[in-house]
Amino acid sequence: MALQTFYFDIKDGVPIRDRIGKRFALNAEAVDHSKRLAARFRNESGHDEPDLSISVLDETGCEIHRELVHPMVPT
Repeated sequence: MALQTFYFDIKDGVPIRDRIGKRFALNAEAVDHSKRLAARFRNESGHDEPDLSISVLDETGCEIHRELVHPMVPT
């Protein structure tokens, strides 16, 4: 199975582009990685912007997933 490069941009108004990326065989692996990144931001960085998200882009630049760092909790 061929590896693809995925990019993990941080978005909150102005995006911070990931120029290096990370290689995975499956889209699902990249999505799982974005969930771990979001958890790290939640727990370690002190960011509390409600719109902060991690956008997962494939090699063509298409967004395949967006992970909210602070997901809305249903009340």
